[in-house]
Amino acid sequence: MSDLIKLELVDVDGAVREAEDGVAGDTRASFFRKAAIGGGTLLGSGVLLSGFPMLAEAAPSKKQDVAILNYALTLEYLEAAFYNEALAKAGTQGALLTATKIIAKHENAHVRFLKKTLGSKAVKKPKFNFGAATSDPAAFLKTAVVLEDTGVTAYSGQATRIKQAAVVKAAVSILTVEARHAAYLRGLNNQTFAPRTFDKPATMKQVLKAAGPFIVK
Repeated sequence: MSDLIKLELVDVDGAVREAEDGVAGDTRASFFRKAAIGGGTLLGSGVLLSGFPMLAEAAPSKKQDVAILNYALTLEYLEAAFYNEALAKAGTQGALLTATKIIAKHENAHVRFLKKTLGSKAVKKPKFNFGAATSDPAAFLKTAVVLEDTGVTAYSGQATRIKQAAVVKAAVSILTVEARHAAYLRGLNNQTFAPRTFDKPATMKQVLKAAGPFIVK
């Protein structure tokens, strides 16, 4: 996506790069304390998370756009790290290996794009612990399906909460790619590629509950 969308098209008036929302001054630890992300190593074993308090009831604003983009960047950091590590450790073969290489390329591109868009406002990359999810092909595929499904609902849950139209377009362009990833991986995992007629957007609280167990405090 970074080849298709330029920074000046996403941040037309410089709001993302210049908005004063305090994000730039956060350390990784303080940002995730605000996000209430817990530690752990197993998917689904994390405690109930409270999400991003500052966004819970906020109306769309340029400041909120920065926070939402950092939320997206956090998820993209996680996905990129997951696929990068799996390529090195999981021993995938055939169609799964091919898919992993393609998806890893996409997720790394998403990270670069969001970091460039946010500039000095971008949160730092946290440390991750994926446990057996990146060292065993079956566990990797199962986890990949969950992460991609989560990514789709995460982006759809925030798209209407963004103020700047160009940022909405950028988010939606990532969402559709994540949906393609999810559908293909579900097929490889012998699951229905499109299990629902209508997807239900996920809240930040729901998404961070799924992602939090992989993030090391």
